[in-house]
Amino acid sequence: MWTWPVRIFAIPMIRGEFWVALAIWVALAAAATPCDARDLSLTEAEKLLAAHNRELRAARRSVESAQAQRLVAAARPNPTFSINSSEINRNPGIGAGPLGQKHIDTVFRIDQPFERGDKRELRLDAASGLQKAAENDSLEVLRQQLAALRAAYFDLKQVQEKALVLADTAQLFTGTLAAAQARLKAGDLAPADVAKVQVDYERAQNEARAVRAELVRAQFALGYMIGADAGAGELRATDPWPAAERADPAALEQAIEARPDVLAAQARVEAAEKQRDLAKAQRTRDFTIGAQFERFPGSVPVNSIGFGVAFPLFTGYDFSGDIQKAEVDRYAALDALERARALAGIELRRAASDLNAAAERLERYETSLLGAAGRSAQAAEFAFLRGAISVLEVLDARRTLRAVQLESVMARADYAKALAAWRASLSTAQQLGGR
Repeated sequence: MWTWPVRIFAIPMIRGEFWVALAIWVALAAAATPCDARDLSLTEAEKLLAAHNRELRAARRSVESAQAQRLVAAARPNPTFSINSSEINRNPGIGAGPLGQKHIDTVFRIDQPFERGDKRELRLDAASGLQKAAENDSLEVLRQQLAALRAAYFDLKQVQEKALVLADTAQLFTGTLAAAQARLKAGDLAPADVAKVQVDYERAQNEARAVRAELVRAQFALGYMIGADAGAGELRATDPWPAAERADPAALEQAIEARPDVLAAQARVEAAEKQRDLAKAQRTRDFTIGAQFERFPGSVPVNSIGFGVAFPLFTGYDFSGDIQKAEVDRYAALDALERARALAGIELRRAASDLNAAAERLERYETSLLGAAGRSAQAAEFAFLRGAISVLEVLDARRTLRAVQLESVMARADYAKALAAWRASLSTAQQLGGR
């Protein structure tokens, strides 16, 4: 947390009202920073996300499924073993004696299919491409979740800073109300002016308490992403705001082809090409070789062996539909690759524009607006203490300072989130794979 570059003068309070103001200040500070808060750095949050994020788990399951599918693609055709008995007749019967001497013609046969046309290799190549696509999809989910995590982290930090600003404002209005009531008793201030101070005091108290609900929402949003739902109400962002930097235009085009979403689309194109080749390979006839042993234990036992070969005749279907569908799927994969490249380029350019705009806005607040609002508030407080301006003018100066302080917090948060989005858009599959 950075400190505000200005400090306004405290307004004198009578003794009893000082302790009332102090008690309110302590209560507001306790609400803004729970005593059982769990300090969380961004680095620690990223490690927790990698270990417990539900979306990442689902993406990893898809990778495991693709790995299993590759095992399926590598399988060779299994042989078939069969036993067939015939010549079973009631008249004259199957004869006496044990089973091996019955008059039953029994054939033992084994058939082994053989694939041709490199079908197994093509299946393996297609499955490997889909596995590579699933792995890059998983890295893309990681990229998106890291960007969302950083945004949620800085949302929480923004609410924490907002709570401090509003607590400080509430404490100052408490002092102003106490001073106004003292001047009312002394006959130095009109009741109408005290009522106006009372209105601002009540509004400041309400805003300071309402920010607690925002804090809880931000904590639970971050807690869900890191799998800490049960203890989300204790989370507190501790990292400082990131240092200012601008987007590098030269990095845009270089990053597109290395992003995981583009690599996943490219892998699907390669897999679709192998699927097309596999569909064409269906026109290469497979064949099945069979061997059999026939036994007939009649009065004159006869045993024989035999061999056979079988292959399909493409008289009804020549796989034209499969080939056409595979070709269409290939073109669809090419379209998806083009779309992925276009979306990646748009995301990179938008992130660069947002980062530069947020950096300029933050610079204006830090170099001029915040300081000017602070000096204006100081001058108003100084003049009010000496009776040079009315209470309405000092209240207006305070409102302006509070608004600028809150806008400054928002500007820092917007810049931090824009920087996180820019870095996420530049993340390559190689960088994400090393996490």
